Amino acid sequence: MALLEIKDLEVYYGMIQAIKGISFEVNEGEIIALIGANGAGKTTTLHTISGLLSPKKGHILFEGTDITRIPSHKIVSMGMAQVPEGRRVFAQLSVYQNLKMGAYTRSDKSEIEASLEMVYKRFPRLEERKNQLAGTLSGGEQQMLAMGRALMSHPKIILMDEPSMGLSPILVNEIFDIIRSVNEAGTTVLLVEQNAKKALDIANRAYVLETGRIVTSGDAKVLMNDDAIKKAYLGE
Repeated sequence: MALLEIKDLEVYYGMIQAIKGISFEVNEGEIIALIGANGAGKTTTLHTISGLLSPKKGHILFEGTDITRIPSHKIVSMGMAQVPEGRRVFAQLSVYQNLKMGAYTRSDKSEIEASLEMVYKRFPRLEERKNQLAGTLSGGEQQMLAMGRALMSHPKIILMDEPSMGLSPILVNEIFDIIRSVNEAGTTVLLVEQNAKKALDIANRAYVLETGRIVTSGDAKVLMNDDAIKKAYLGE
């Protein structure tokens, strides 16, 4: 059984159909990349999975449970977290307060503290800046904070939306190394990313979205060497 299953999903914005009957799955332990041009429906797909949008048709199964109509805060407590596009940290709260917000569905104080130590170990800069206002961090540090905040919910799967957006090439490499290490530590990752080359480099499998439809899928390394994918998404 897949950890996450998307079945015949259709999503509309008013009269406009953004997602046109897509189906895919994410197995436990995988990094799955969703790639495609702007407007293909990648972010809409993530928002629908995490309960921020309601589909018109289709089903979303998480560990075999239908979560299609479950509110987003309850989905978080089931073991799913999202790192949103644009980071969306709480600018007027400290780094520490932002991280504690990530654990709002949890009640065991000792386990929350253990998660906090884990996040600080993975992101030493966040510990150095734990009393600093999140809005004063650099773009790369805010991205690390958004990832750390998601990890504070102790998720089984993290949905990551454009984690490299607006970052320098050096920071992009660092963020992708962190994504890989988070996955190696046991968290499944569903990754939406404009930088298709980087996404395919760390993913196990990938799905290509075009105007709300999945047009290609397969092993990430195979897709990376596909001439059509190279031309359309890898700039080759």
